[in-house]
Amino acid sequence: MAEIDKLIIQSLNPFDNSAAGNFWEEQQPFPTVESIHQKQLTEIKTVIAQISQDHQTRSLILYGDGGSGKTHFLGQLKEQLNNEAFFIYIEPFSQSDHIWRHVLRHTVDSLVNAPAGQVDSQLILWLKSCFSTIQKQLKSDQQKFLAKIKGFFGKTDAEGDRQVFIDILKKTIGTTGIYNANDFFGVLYDLTNPDLYSLACEWLKGDDLDEDSLKKLRVKQSIDDEDKARGILGNFSKISAKTQPIVLCFDQLDSIARLPDGSIDLQALFNVNSTIYNGKWKNFLIIISIITDTWYNNYKRVQPTDIDRATIRIPLKRITLEQGEALLATRLYPLHNQANPKPTSPIYPLNRQVLENAFLSRKATPRDFLKLGKQLYQDYKEWVFTDKQPPKPEWLDGGNPPHLTPPPWEIIKAEFELLWQQEYQKVQAKYTKINLLASPDLIRMLQQALEALQVQEIKPKLISGRYTNNSLSYQQLGKRERIGVVWTEEPNMGTFFNIMNACKNAIQQNLCKTLYLIRAGSLGTPNLVGHKLYTQIFKSTNHVHIKPNLSSIYYLATYHSFVNSALANELVLAGKTITLQELQTLTRECNILQKCTLLQELKIVAQTGGGNGNINGKHDLQPVKNLMFNLVKTQSFIGLPTLIKETKAKFSLVNESEIENLIQELCQEQKVEYFDPKAKPEDQLVCLVTKK
Repeated sequence: MAEIDKLIIQSLNPFDNSAAGNFWEEQQPFPTVESIHQKQLTEIKTVIAQISQDHQTRSLILYGDGGSGKTHFLGQLKEQLNNEAFFIYIEPFSQSDHIWRHVLRHTVDSLVNAPAGQVDSQLILWLKSCFSTIQKQLKSDQQKFLAKIKGFFGKTDAEGDRQVFIDILKKTIGTTGIYNANDFFGVLYDLTNPDLYSLACEWLKGDDLDEDSLKKLRVKQSIDDEDKARGILGNFSKISAKTQPIVLCFDQLDSIARLPDGSIDLQALFNVNSTIYNGKWKNFLIIISIITDTWYNNYKRVQPTDIDRATIRIPLKRITLEQGEALLATRLYPLHNQANPKPTSPIYPLNRQVLENAFLSRKATPRDFLKLGKQLYQDYKEWVFTDKQPPKPEWLDGGNPPHLTPPPWEIIKAEFELLWQQEYQKVQAKYTKINLLASPDLIRMLQQALEALQVQEIKPKLISGRYTNNSLSYQQLGKRERIGVVWTEEPNMGTFFNIMNACKNAIQQNLCKTLYLIRAGSLGTPNLVGHKLYTQIFKSTNHVHIKPNLSSIYYLATYHSFVNSALANELVLAGKTITLQELQTLTRECNILQKCTLLQELKIVAQTGGGNGNINGKHDLQPVKNLMFNLVKTQSFIGLPTLIKETKAKFSLVNESEIENLIQELCQEQKVEYFDPKAKPEDQLVCLVTKK
């Protein structure tokens, strides 16, 4: 047997599953095919170059069919223009009346990321670039002062230095069009102090800070409403005219807020676009990425004058057969690179003829090529495993490829659990604190989880007033009573009082039988009126206060990312594009949310002892065992070294002997078996036991 065929038998299928999302979180494991959508990349590069010259804001609509690679394209654009613009990924907004705060939060969240090859975050690079530009306008002593701050970015916290810094920015940038100039420039100064950097970022993205934090930053108030958020975003625009363009990327728009008739609220997004234009904001490129069908089904609901401002339209078209072949080759290259001798074709074991037979028009979406590659690779792998005994795949002799039949549901479930593990780990790395997420976003994530678990009669906005987006209610299972939930992580005690007051009003109006308060943060001191109201409502009553843990946030945020991908037609498992309804079914059947302690405390799922990964002080190896079984299940068979390597990559604390013991357990349970137990470990295959 050729060495490449031995590698194919032992390997994972390289045409893996996908759930596209924020390009700051995605790692690109495969090289990019430069020819794919190169024309569109060049067009946008030209637009960014124009903005760099004239500083005039522009907006464009990027559209394409599902599977055309819009989200990947945005990531590619960010990678290629790493040093020429600052890239912002705006996740779908869930409340139209909260959109400016949503855009501001995600703008700062993106700016705190460091571009590839850089140590500093985009935010610090943006600030240093601004300093470089305005230094030329200053006197010699002021130039030295600004150079000191730019070069050191250390503890420069003297009040005199801070005021000089503010005065310099007022002089060089001006105060016309700058919202709340003293506070804003002062917080920019605080970014240069490592002790205040994180707090300054929290203020900039709109966290409702407590009095002590505001005093440390020497600012009067937080950015706690739409007008303030719009003002701060306008400030970024004003200053960016002295630096590089800021690219706002709006993606996965099928997940945004809905209108009463169920359609997406595209008008809210175009209102933002028009406000930016009418305000003559500088140096922005606004990219609206949308599925073609979604655009044509919704654009007539938007005011024509608002649409007319998005003057640039860029379609992502289907790719050619040659480009598709190159795409397949990138996935197969790591495998080919291990083989000696190398295969003569860069897409072996696939062939050009099968692509021509499958795509008679010689064009298809990138997803179509990858779906075909996944099935053909598996066909070939199974044929080689039988020592090339009949039946031989017809396509190997130039015949037509097999019809892409729906994969077995059990395989979809296995691939879902594998992809969940991968996405969950991304979320773990991203969210180190609960307050990195806004309370309205947290309540929306909770609502999506409740919907997946078939909780009935879910209604948002239980409490009234300014913080209505922090709440929801639902029907208690098997009963007539309604359950209310309020989630508030805002550290400001004035805000806490207002929310407690709104909770009291909701209870007095009999809007719910039981009210749950979800809050991990401080409740304030006993002498504060907010704390007294809290005690009155949640102590010695049937109402309950839950302190969520980070693990619960990981479950909710991971499921939320899957929802966004499913609604955007970007969730692909076993070659099948998964709908939201199918995602919800998968979530229930795989018991994926059962270990979320928050859902347990809300009595939505049964208590399981929590999801901390430990049992009696020892590692819970069941998730490891599940991963290994799913890997074998999705591949039919896999090389023992590959199985061990993939398992250790996901569970770094598990040692090799524990992995071998788990394989033995799976063998005893007659779920897997060794194909040749007497073979050398590096040649052994672990196979799925098929039911007869």
